[in-house]
Amino acid sequence: MTDKTLRSSVIKIYKELLFLGREYPQGYTYYRDRLHRAFWSQREIQDEEKIKQGIKRAEFVKKEIEAL
Repeated sequence: MTDKTLRSSVIKIYKELLFLGREYPQGYTYYRDRLHRAFWSQREIQDEEKIKQGIKRAEFVKKEIEAL
């Protein structure tokens, strides 16, 4: 994958997770802040494999939130 496709994948999953947070039990603001911190803490990762692993982890979290 190129840098642009990885970047767009990360942005896409971030937006999907953010959208799912509308109905989060503890409130949207709490959810949004936690999501932002989680993504922000990983901003320095340059390794393509680690980025792909992060995207897979985010997809898993997305499925878990949908199950709520």
